Amino acid sequence: MTHSDELVPMSEVLGPLSLVDLCRICGLPANWVIELVDEGILEPIGESKPVLRFESTSITVVRKVQRLQTDLGLNIPGVAMVLALADENARLKRRLQLLENEPCYAIRMPGPDD
Repeated sequence: MTHSDELVPMSEVLGPLSLVDLCRICGLPANWVIELVDEGILEPIGESKPVLRFESTSITVVRKVQRLQTDLGLNIPGVAMVLALADENARLKRRLQLLENEPCYAIRMPGPDD
């Protein structure tokens, strides 16, 4: 896996990216990116396999995957699991925050004097 530390100006990343563009920006081989698609980590725009297109947010996802693999030594299925759990955790935190701010769902917690 080749890593590139060069930053790409946001002016270059306005619209959807081709597979080639995503690989160039992230400094990665196409087969690695396709593995992320197969594992469900990246979701291409549309269903056309020969011409994969990605949202520019895919760059952030790819870099997050790279960090998880480098820092924790995870394989692609392990990264998929971590990302799914992180998304679920964020969803549950948002839901809890909404419930805590809703008066009809307020829960009185017993204190030390109860």
